[in-house]
Amino acid sequence: MMPETFNAPFKGRSLLNWIDWEPEEITQILDLAAQVKKEKQKGEIHQRFVGKTIALIFEKRSTRTRCSFETAFGEEGGHPVFLSSQDIQLGGKESVEDTARVLGRMFSAIEFRGFSQKHVEALAKYSGIPVINGLTDEFHPTQVLADVLTMNEHFGKTKGLHMAFCGDGRNNVARSLMLICAKLGIHFTIVSPKELFPDNEIQKICTPFAKKSGAKITISDDISLVKGADSLYTDVWVSMGEESLKESRTKLLSPYQVNKALMDATGKDDCVFMHCLPAIKGEEVTEEVFEGSKSLVWEQAENRKHTIKAIMLSII
Repeated sequence: MMPETFNAPFKGRSLLNWIDWEPEEITQILDLAAQVKKEKQKGEIHQRFVGKTIALIFEKRSTRTRCSFETAFGEEGGHPVFLSSQDIQLGGKESVEDTARVLGRMFSAIEFRGFSQKHVEALAKYSGIPVINGLTDEFHPTQVLADVLTMNEHFGKTKGLHMAFCGDGRNNVARSLMLICAKLGIHFTIVSPKELFPDNEIQKICTPFAKKSGAKITISDDISLVKGADSLYTDVWVSMGEESLKESRTKLLSPYQVNKALMDATGKDDCVFMHCLPAIKGEEVTEEVFEGSKSLVWEQAENRKHTIKAIMLSII
């Protein structure tokens, strides 16, 4: 079977975070995501990855990321190969660099979901093929692209909207949201305990992008700053690998729980709730809000697949 002709606009490029991507390029991928979503809804079948293979490296477990990559790639006629830390020697018996050079000779692309940002960067440097960051401790670029698509679908725009993230401000989702919002002109507020503010480095990276786009970036422990927010976003209080901190983290973050009172504090009846999942209902968010009519969590989850397909079509 011959693959469909498709002109990948960013062929050969890796997505490690959104730092080196222009706003117009991000918007182009978002437009493509909207297109492939419509194709899916119409029941169209395309075969744009026939003869292509992708290595899916997973050091961390996943539902949405793994299912998105496998189904999106497979539906397009490509062959995804799942590789857990039990399957390959990444950084153990074999160096990351050597693994990258082997995979680069066998696959069309690599996805990496794990701990170290340095590992995904090494894969991109030494493999010679496009590499997509499916999550590291520092960044989660595919998640936030799905979040922006979800907001655009719901509000009919993104620029000028106000998103407030409540919780652990230094985690990979909060950092990535700050970055993509700064690029796209979305006002972004992090409300978290001072101990969990995002690091100075990511703040410095985002500042010139925000200045250029007109986005206002605010970081504070003052929960009242959710006022005027179009969306309240949160994530689990204890990230993967930090389970031993559960008791102290819960005590620290309890005042930042997203509940009905906090949704009301935005002063906007149309404020929506967002979460990257999985969620622990009763901790970072109440079940009332999570299951309520303002929740967009299932739209976000579905959009992981469409945005990931668009990313792969753009670079492979």
